[in-house]
Amino acid sequence: MKRPEHKLCDESYFNSFYLEHIQAATNFAFYKCGDQAASLDYVQDAFAKIWENCSKIDFTKAKTYLFTTVNNLFLNTVRHQKVVMSYAKEAPYLDKTNLSPEYLMEEDEFKHKLMTVIQNLSEDQREVFLLNRIEDKKYREIAEMLDISQKTVEKRMSAALKILRKKLEEVKI
Repeated sequence: MKRPEHKLCDESYFNSFYLEHIQAATNFAFYKCGDQAASLDYVQDAFAKIWENCSKIDFTKAKTYLFTTVNNLFLNTVRHQKVVMSYAKEAPYLDKTNLSPEYLMEEDEFKHKLMTVIQNLSEDQREVFLLNRIEDKKYREIAEMLDISQKTVEKRMSAALKILRKKLEEVKI
């Protein structure tokens, strides 16, 4: 029997894999969680898992494994982040500017509504929306990154924009 190759276990191959995918994985993690430090932690943990399991991972699917691992690490911390966010929202707002309290209140309400609308998008819609609008990725690039069809990306984006338009029209300040 022929012994299967485990290219990921080769340190030079792993290093080149790391360098090739670190930026995309970090961006992906950032758009999932919105926290730069946490996104770096997710990515480093994902690469560590790949290194630990290098002999079990098909090197042709390593990129997919990387992004799936980052996503799973994110999902494992969502509950904790919700508690932190709810505490932050309830904390008193300290006005350190000369803006009127009414303006600050309206601005805070709008930001809260916008974040709520974006948070309430489905994970798939939010991911596609942020990758396209913030990261400036083309639909084709997003489809490749998420391992889905371009048509699926278009549908998710269309649905996200429809929801955002509808919900933000209700927010008129």
